[in-house]
Amino acid sequence: MTHHTTQSPQFFLTAPSACPYLEGQQERKVFTHLLGDRAPELNDLLTQGGFRRSQNIAYRPACETCRACVSVRILVDEFKPTRNMKRVLSRNSDLIGTAKAPETSTEQYSLFRAYLDRRHKSGGMSDMSVFDYSMMIEDTHVDTTVIEYRRRGPDSFITGEGDGELIAVALTDRMSDGLSMVYSFYNPEMEDRSLGTFMILDHINRARSAGLPHIYLGYWVNGSPKMSYKVRFEPQEHLGPRGWDRFVPENTR
Repeated sequence: MTHHTTQSPQFFLTAPSACPYLEGQQERKVFTHLLGDRAPELNDLLTQGGFRRSQNIAYRPACETCRACVSVRILVDEFKPTRNMKRVLSRNSDLIGTAKAPETSTEQYSLFRAYLDRRHKSGGMSDMSVFDYSMMIEDTHVDTTVIEYRRRGPDSFITGEGDGELIAVALTDRMSDGLSMVYSFYNPEMEDRSLGTFMILDHINRARSAGLPHIYLGYWVNGSPKMSYKVRFEPQEHLGPRGWDRFVPENTR
């Protein structure tokens, strides 16, 4: 089946539902479809305008009484890891990330389920089946890769790939001005490795090597503890009414 996009995409608005980040708030989203030959170009424009991708849909918050969700992107060329981030890189120096086509595997889904069951048991994704997971990874019309992280093996210096068990996975879109981290997950038994932080640091290195200026992290939700980690990757820009502005932490204002 061939999909065709119109010159101007059509946008739709969801009905209100309970906010998963802030208690007592209602969320609504505006969304459109990413289909056809123009999907990569449209994904670029919408991501730069504060949208996120999920399968072949681009969406952004359109809440009536709240503006807590703020789009965040890291400034790759200026980024310097903190002392703690350097320790995270050192702790995970035995891992290699290999970029692959957006295809699923039983091993990926097993890790995904273990991650959800430990970290997000009551979240909106907790009941995702293997079919749902396959759609999340494979239903894409943009430049998408799956990066699999494994330990270095005896042949890694030849193959450039890791060996052994799958430890972490990142679903990533490449755009004209950066990398967008769509979703990531990891072995929940390895909390001491700070794998979420490691994958962001690895993406910063990948973007720098590719000459891409930004890492798009999605939304920082002011007041949500589960989103607080995003503002640790400085310098960064936040999308506001005047466009992308450099973020200045409150303790330095």
